[in-house]
Parts: sequence; structure tokens; C-alpha cells
Amino acid sequence: MKSHFLYFILVATLLSSCKQDPIIIPLTNTYIESVSINGNQAFNGGSVYNLPVDSVVISIHFSSGIDKKKIDPTKIFINNGIDTSFVVQTDTISKQLTFRIRKKLNYYTPYTLYLADGENLGVKLIDSYQFSFVTKLDITPKFPTISDDSLLTLVQKQTFKFFWDYAHPTSGLARERNGSGDIVTFGGSGFGIMTIPVAIERGFITRAQGLERMNKIVNFLQLSTTDKFHGAFPHWMNGTTGKVIPFGTKDNGADLVETAFFMQGLLTVQSYFKNGNADEKAMCSKIETLWENVEWSWFQQSGQQKLYWHWSPTYNWDMNMPVTGWNEGLIIYVLAASSPTYPIAKSVYDNGFARNGAIKNGRTFYGITLPLGEDNGGPMFFAHYSFLGLNPTHLSDTYANYWNQNTAHAQINYKYCVANPHKNFGYGENCWGLTASDIPTGYTASSPNNDGGTIAPTAALASFPYTPVESMRALHFFYYTLGDKMFGEYGFKDAFNLNNRWFADSYLAIDQGPIVVMIENYRTGLLWNLFMQNTQIQTGLTKLGFSY
Repeated sequence: MKSHFLYFILVATLLSSCKQDPIIIPLTNTYIESVSINGNQAFNGGSVYNLPVDSVVISIHFSSGIDKKKIDPTKIFINNGIDTSFVVQTDTISKQLTFRIRKKLNYYTPYTLYLADGENLGVKLIDSYQFSFVTKLDITPKFPTISDDSLLTLVQKQTFKFFWDYAHPTSGLARERNGSGDIVTFGGSGFGIMTIPVAIERGFITRAQGLERMNKIVNFLQLSTTDKFHGAFPHWMNGTTGKVIPFGTKDNGADLVETAFFMQGLLTVQSYFKNGNADEKAMCSKIETLWENVEWSWFQQSGQQKLYWHWSPTYNWDMNMPVTGWNEGLIIYVLAASSPTYPIAKSVYDNGFARNGAIKNGRTFYGITLPLGEDNGGPMFFAHYSFLGLNPTHLSDTYANYWNQNTAHAQINYKYCVANPHKNFGYGENCWGLTASDIPTGYTASSPNNDGGTIAPTAALASFPYTPVESMRALHFFYYTLGDKMFGEYGFKDAFNLNNRWFADSYLAIDQGPIVVMIENYRTGLLWNLFMQNTQIQTGLTKLGFSY
């Protein structure tokens, strides 16, 4: 018995000496392989747009199996009042967590999903993960529905107010933009002048009021104290003093492009009033003097076979920027060829603007052949600024048929936005139009080749003659869907970027004018008919080899 007792003592001692702390099995390290929200892949730090306000489902795929019964909701949450208001869905996929947001979300609102690193779901997540998503727009009309014809008139009337109510009180010229004080702009003023016949014909103002405004403008410009450079005007001017305001360090003199846009407007208004009463004819005579004083050929810079954009009384030709196409500059060469006093030869157009045919493109984009210019067409203002008065309907020369050119350009711009290769929020059949405008970080000439997600209403609305169906859909979206985010005191604000939830508070003269003018050309052809009846313009077009 004693031997048995000693044996048990020995065994107990051995067992006691072998006793250890409990073994803790470490959690498996895992990482997130992918996340999707309603079928759209959501990258870490990225964004997903245009989600519904209900039925939002998020799926998270891990690198290893998880235990859905061990979810720690404090480490998976959504901001903006959602927090952990979601329902985990049961499935048999061991590496996947799927849940549905329980609450109805707000329209056009950003939310962020946070996935914290650390222990959760029976594993250890080694890296955190987060992404943002934005819900879709509320498409309920924000304004009462009216007929399309009434809507076009409303847009023209409201936009015209920028040039009428907000014009500079001394000169009558258009301010560069809202808030620009004494800065008036000649390109924008030329476009604004062209809205006056529209306003008279539409009953927004009387003919006498239109004449009074035109007299204010031309009388101011004829003053000896108003800066002019070989008959040309600067980009910017002080609307009170008539002195140039430099657009840049060396851009403190003539701007031939701005001058051309302005002259296009003056000649259009001259045609409107030329057969009127004595006061109207006297005003038209003053326009003729301004027109004849522009020394177009002098801007060839010592007889070169091209026109130059700038000249400065202090920096001479230092900016050295020839006007070569394809761009907004066609009207410059047409006017220069049409001048009764300082005309250019056809060779200047062929060598300068047309670059001896190098303006041709001929390639196909989105199934559409583009006759001229850069691939994908460039910003839409190429099809607008020269063609506010210059009628492209039957305009052709050796380089292109300009109706085909502008229509192709507009259709490519539209189809690019519908294709939406960069997945910008909102782009589609109802929301399109890339051109020069304000953007969230400043100003740029947006195009399919320079697309940061900013849409400018002027691009689609000034394209009405070329894309009437597509432009009307865009007008409905801008007006009814976006509502007062975009439509205000002077018509549509300059631009918006739905990715950034950014809506400009600016109105720019150079963008507002083409809306009024090109909608009217679509409706009645008024400005085209007025400009094209000028016999000097007809002579110039014939000289350059155009049929019209």
C-alpha cells in the first residue's frame, strides 16, 4: 500500500510541475479585399455617386473567413445620422459581410462608411477602410411646369436682365461678371448688345429704350478719353473712366478677339436700327465710324500672313499670340476681310486661321465625323462665339461645311457626357455641356479632353440650333431638377459640379449672352438674319471663298 501511495504522490508532483497558463489562440489577421455598394465598387478613400435613398446594400469581402455573430457595430458605422442603423443579411459566404441601411436617406446628401481596424467579426482587421457615397438628386420639379415655348422665353428674359439691369451705369457696357464693379468686358458686351433686338422683339423693353441704351454705349466709346488702340478695344476697361484695365501684365492694349466679338454685336444692332427714324440712323452712323476705325490689317504685325491677338502701347507685340484655328476666331477673319477701310487678303485667312488646311480633322468620335479642330471638338464656345451673328446654316468654304462642323461638335460633346467615361455624377442624356466657365477651383475651358466634372448651362443652351432635342432635355434638368440652385436673378448661374456638390454663384457676361442669342437664332433666326444682311460682310465672305 505504501508503494502505491508513493506512486500517486509522484504522479501528482509531476502533473503539478507540468501545469501551464491557458493557451490563447491569436485572431486571424485579415484585410478587406473589396467593397461594393448597390453593385458599385467602392474604393478605399473614394466616392460612389447617384445612389437611391432607400434599398442601399453594402457588401464587404474579407481575405479570410469571419464570424458574423461576433460583429462589433461600433467599428462599422455610417455618419450623417445613420450610425449603426443597418440590418446584417444572412448568407453562406464565410468571407463576406452584407448589410442593408435601415433608414431612408436624404436626397443628394453625402455619407461616409467607416470600417475601423482592430478586432471584429472574430478576426483582426489590419487596416481601416472608408469611402463616401452620395444619394441621387430629387427629380421632383422645383418650379411650376410650363410649356417649352414659355420656358425658352422665361430663360431669355431673365438672362437678358444681366445685360440690362446689371450693365455699367456710366458706359452701358456689360460688366465682366457679377461683383466686378467698374470692370467691363468687350467680348461679353458684344454678346450683350445682340440681346437688345431680342428684348425689343420679345417685348422685354421698348424700341426707344433699346435705342437709348445703344446711344449710351456708342457715345461713351466715341469719347476721346475712351482707350482705343488702332481702333481696337481692350479685353477689360473701366466703365466709368474709359481707361484700359490690364487683363494681364502685357495685356494692357488691344485685344483683337474681344474687338471682333464686340463688332459682331455692333453690326448686328446696326442692321436692326438702320431703317428707323433719324435718331436711330444717327446712332447707326456712329457704329459705322467705330467699325471703320478698326485697323484690322495692322494686326498682321508688319504684313505677316496671319492676324495677331494682342498689341500693347508699352509692350508692343511681346505677347506674340497669332490667331490660328480651329477655335472661336473665325469671326475675326471674316470681319477683317469685310472691313471697308483696313481689309485683309484671302491669303491671310488661308495661311493664318486655316493654316493651309491644318485645321481639318476628319476623324470619327462617338460615331460622328468631326470636320475641323481638335479631337472630340474642344469646348463648346468654338461653335457659339463666332456664330452668334455669322449664320452657319448654309456656310461652307474649302475647309468645311460649318453647319456640319458645329452640329458634329455639339453631338460629340453631348455623346461624351452620355458615355461619361470618368463616371462624373449627373452626366447623361439630361445633363451635359462642357465649355469655358467657372469651376470649383477657378476657371477653365472644359471639354471632353479637359473634363473635371463641371457642367456649364451655356454649353447646351447656346447649342439649341444644333441639338434642339438634347438641349431641351438639358434645359428641363437645369431648370426643373436643379431649380433655384442654378436659376436665379440673371438666369442660369455659370456652372455646377455635382461631384463636389458645388454650384457657382457667378454670372459671366461671355456665358450669359450666347444663351439669349442662340436660343433666339433657334427660334427665329433673328440675329443671323440681321448680321448676314450687311453687304460688307457678304463681300468679305465672298472674298474668303465662302458660300452662304
